[in-house]
Amino acid sequence: MEKTKVIQNAESVLMHTYGRYPLVLDHGEDVYLYETDGTKYLDFAAGIAVFALGYSDDVYKQALKDQIDKLLHTSNYYYNEPGLAAATCVCKSSGMDRVFFTNSGAEAVEGAIKVARKWYYKKHGVANSTIIAMDHSFHGRTLGAVSVTGKAAYREPFEPLIGGVKFATYNDLASVEALFDDTTAAVIMETVQGEGGIHPADPEFLKGVRKLCDERGALLILDEIQCGMGRTGTMFAYEQYGVKPDVVTMAKALGCGVPVGAFAARGEAAEALVPGDHGSTYGGNPFVCKAVETVFAEFERLDVLGNVAKVAPYLWETLEAIKAEFPVVVNHRGIGFMQGLQFSVPIGEIVKKTMANGCILIAAGADVIRFIPPLVVTKEHVDEMATALRKAIREVVG
Repeated sequence: MEKTKVIQNAESVLMHTYGRYPLVLDHGEDVYLYETDGTKYLDFAAGIAVFALGYSDDVYKQALKDQIDKLLHTSNYYYNEPGLAAATCVCKSSGMDRVFFTNSGAEAVEGAIKVARKWYYKKHGVANSTIIAMDHSFHGRTLGAVSVTGKAAYREPFEPLIGGVKFATYNDLASVEALFDDTTAAVIMETVQGEGGIHPADPEFLKGVRKLCDERGALLILDEIQCGMGRTGTMFAYEQYGVKPDVVTMAKALGCGVPVGAFAARGEAAEALVPGDHGSTYGGNPFVCKAVETVFAEFERLDVLGNVAKVAPYLWETLEAIKAEFPVVVNHRGIGFMQGLQFSVPIGEIVKKTMANGCILIAAGADVIRFIPPLVVTKEHVDEMATALRKAIREVVG
């Protein structure tokens, strides 16, 4: 079907919940995406930090094809071997004791909230717990996830939301401490804020929050849905801080394109939920768990973390050079392959021009362009992106 017709027809039947770009994507190869008309784009968005392995990992593809021929789904009334393998990989890599597989990151956050509240209920015998979340955070679009998302514009149209949520200032330990009381069940935060503009946690802040939770008897929930699975250079970003959460959420690159998320917990938190407390028809089925198992195996086989360690510093240097070259770039921050450039002007047109120049980038707010490419990109890909971005900036701001 002709491209404009596809777009017109889609607009007539899909809910208008996305501001889509006028691309009709057909297939991917390596770290490139192609439209139905053959137009080629270097992908520096990775499906919003999903396609860590790019689009041409034949081992990953074959594993899924083989699993389709065996068994897609059973429900969680029964065990399956891919589920065991995937759970073992998650627990070993995260340092957690138990894991629950979901269908998305938002569902993982929902589960983490339930863990915290059930843990508090079992400990105190009352259901009056509260949760401390962070301003400018983003945890998903379901009602529970929106309730702990620190942007009023995301919350207000859907109120009343779940109660008992308080918001502190990210990277301000005193603001967190001021909200603690006897009802505090957990603090939830992103180790690196993504949608909020690519803000890594300050080391002393995250360590301080961990200490507060230990001293006050609360759980620490770290949302690693975007920053986890190797994006920052370690499998989970919190490893770089010397901090371990009680509960961690993950998704996106966990399945590299297959819709799967998870929340994992350790200690008492891992034992909080009992039969009847939580469930999912599709969560953890053999197909998605085969994807998870294979992703972990491919990370090791391809030394994906080694590639991040090698190429991410080059991306940093390249973006630093762009910042120095263009006065409209006012800040550069991030870790590994999760970086952002902040502009003094709205970045919408710059993103569109970069796309017209053959490279897909996406925003993190109105003034930040984020760089979250597949974790297998090379220095040559970074150079290609930088050429397209430089041209776009000149075209928009001169």
